[in-house]
Amino acid sequence: ASYLRAESAQSRNGAFIVHAGDQVGASPPVSALLQDEPSITFLNMLANQYCSYAENEDDNDDEEADYGDLDEERFDPRCNLVGTLGNHEFDEGVDEMLRLVNGGIHPDGPFLDANYRGARFPYVVANVVDAKTGRPILPPYVIKRVRGIPVAFIGAVLKETPTIVTPTGVAGVKFLDEAEAINSYIPELKKRGVRAIVVTIHQGTSQNFFSGPTGSDVLDVGGSIGPIITALDDEIDIVVAGHWHRFTNALMPNKNGKLILVTQAFSRSTAYADIDVAIDPETHDIVEKSAEILTTWGDQGPGLEPDQQVADLVSKASAAVKPLVERVIAQAAGDILRAENAAGESALGNLIADAQRSAMATDIAFMNPGGIRADVFAGQVIWGDLFTVQPFNNNLVKMDLSGAQILQLLNQQWAGQPFARVLKTSGIRYTWQENNPADFRDNTVVAASVMINGQSLDTAAIYTVTVNSFLAAGGDNFSVLPTGTNRRIGPVDLDALITYLQALPQPFSAGIEGRIQSTP
Repeated sequence: ASYLRAESAQSRNGAFIVHAGDQVGASPPVSALLQDEPSITFLNMLANQYCSYAENEDDNDDEEADYGDLDEERFDPRCNLVGTLGNHEFDEGVDEMLRLVNGGIHPDGPFLDANYRGARFPYVVANVVDAKTGRPILPPYVIKRVRGIPVAFIGAVLKETPTIVTPTGVAGVKFLDEAEAINSYIPELKKRGVRAIVVTIHQGTSQNFFSGPTGSDVLDVGGSIGPIITALDDEIDIVVAGHWHRFTNALMPNKNGKLILVTQAFSRSTAYADIDVAIDPETHDIVEKSAEILTTWGDQGPGLEPDQQVADLVSKASAAVKPLVERVIAQAAGDILRAENAAGESALGNLIADAQRSAMATDIAFMNPGGIRADVFAGQVIWGDLFTVQPFNNNLVKMDLSGAQILQLLNQQWAGQPFARVLKTSGIRYTWQENNPADFRDNTVVAASVMINGQSLDTAAIYTVTVNSFLAAGGDNFSVLPTGTNRRIGPVDLDALITYLQALPQPFSAGIEGRIQSTP
């Protein structure tokens, strides 16, 4: 907060603060246990005096509503803040996402605010529509003004969101192609006199880190965001990216060769993108653009003076959750990390899979790597530590799969994936083969290597399998799991982990054991 306030104060013509989603969900307990209202409140603290809360009314009753007009009516164009949705905004469903944005008291609330009013700034997303009406669930864009010149911000979230969120989280909405949805609003914006257009999108890519301003070299379009950039309209000048939690500061060409500035400033407030633009006062178009990804140090510069308003919010939220968060669960003999070895195995993944298999008394357990959000460190392990590791509150699901289905599931770790997703395992060991170094999707499991509890896999046999409810519904493109039979619902994953750790000899430990191996 101190860095962003300082940067804004130094800007001669003012500054806009733009976020690219995932501001809620998979968050530390100090926010998550309070339904992530503190995270929105924090963002509200960065908003200037021109920002205001949304009106709690059903604007969707007007089928002819112009969402651009609607957003400008609600939010002053001088408001300095705008954001879009990420996949985690859908973790608890569309209704809860809209409550966080528009305000309202949660059934378990109130929490810190007796009258939670939502975000004081616009959320925009062009490619999420009501499944029945086809209309956007939030305004697709907002128009800001700099010295009277209009600047549009269009929002979007990765269209693959339904594959990484539980089905209940995205019930009732449809995710459209990002570029097509964004481009569809360009004619409307041009009619309104807008030529300077910024996209904020929850999708990303990665490049090697460098310090300083954007280089003159053009970056080959790559990563998940590559096809989107390629397809974007020539009117779009800048893309603020997210989701990958990596570094990006590059000029990337669309299909016509138009160079679009793409930025991504890592994650968890460790950095921010300082984007400078020059706008032609006659054409109203952006004629110069450059960025620098700046680290937010806690021991120098603005970091030496923490924002007092934010510090007070953190103290208040911490006090509210302290009794639960600080309950001691177990003692770790050493650090247990989620980092994977070359084959995809991780010590913490092994521990979690063991806990889930134990809780459901099955032959095998599989855990998705994206559901492991933090490491466990040596020493006293408290409830809050484990919540940070597994914050999604997924139930465990026991099911029956044939040996043939298990083989198919293992191969789905690569086939049809945007990147390799090696499941963490318990009760099963195997070797996979790298068939094509140029394309991970060609990797396959060596069928003869698969061992279940010391016995060779029998493709005709039926095995009991534990996964979390996210995977059970086909999350992360594991389409085999929804076909599992004889389903039984178990405890929440976090509760299973706590119970398992408390039963272990103390201090407990876990490591990489060769459950997963690879061969060229």
